[in-house]
Amino acid sequence: MRKLHLLLLALLALASSAVSAHELSMAEMEVRETSPGDFLWQWTASSDKAPAVVLAPVWPESCTVDTNMLHCGEKGLFGTLRVDGVGEDYSAAIVKIFWLDGQRRVFTLTTRQPEVHLYGSADDKRGMGEIAWAYVTLGVEHILAGFDHLMFVLSLLFLVGFNKRLVYTISAFTLAHSLTLALSSLGLLTLRPPPVEATIALSIMLVAGEALNKEQTLSRRWPALVAFLFGLVHGLGFAGALSDIGLPQNNLFVALLTFNLGVEAGQLLVVVLCYGVYRALASRPQFVAARTPALYVIGGVAAYWSISRVVGILAV
Repeated sequence: MRKLHLLLLALLALASSAVSAHELSMAEMEVRETSPGDFLWQWTASSDKAPAVVLAPVWPESCTVDTNMLHCGEKGLFGTLRVDGVGEDYSAAIVKIFWLDGQRRVFTLTTRQPEVHLYGSADDKRGMGEIAWAYVTLGVEHILAGFDHLMFVLSLLFLVGFNKRLVYTISAFTLAHSLTLALSSLGLLTLRPPPVEATIALSIMLVAGEALNKEQTLSRRWPALVAFLFGLVHGLGFAGALSDIGLPQNNLFVALLTFNLGVEAGQLLVVVLCYGVYRALASRPQFVAARTPALYVIGGVAAYWSISRVVGILAV
């Protein structure tokens, strides 16, 4: 029993540290046009290790670099932009470009999408297929790297089990977060990120606690309703990530739809993998006995998130 307690504490510490790393893994760069063809660029992310130490932008061939100034001539910022080092200390680099006419575009570079083609202005001339693939990939990456969203899905699996009700529960969660993701991304619904993140953590803690409860509570009787209500909040969390990534104005619907499809694909992958593990190990007593400790780990991590995020809100 003592070894089990030590293992749970280790898992809790590991999950907490992993979350901290996840939250600090986005490097941000601002590129501002100061005069036609000339740009000032700088890293704006703060971390123990400065982005400039581990990340190296590779600018279009038509541009010459003078410390933090880019001179790109008549074509402007035209060509391929790459950031070397992404995927090591930072999982992604967000590049925000501001043009003289007041327009801006945001690009996200990851190990799966290490470069982006720029067209000299705010006009995004990427093809529909290129945009669709990029945003599907970003959606999958976001759900697989989003520990809080994944832990909520795991809590639902523990609460409902692998039966017919799980289909309704996951469908309700999908419908809800798709709705608020679309409303928020289109500017029809806005909430500050800190309360949203705190509520997401509280939702995990509640569902994990309900999964431990043997009585027929509201969550056990109507898990699809609970999944739908909390899914509305999780959708706002997805929208916050999509806001950082940015949406191309000329293919707004395609990008929004494919990002959401990517999130759903990642979520479905997790459910399928969990079902495979369940089928392979369900007959083993050790696997059955691990259910309660696993829920305590999930609830403990969610409680840590909840406290730290609420304290962060009150400290502002």
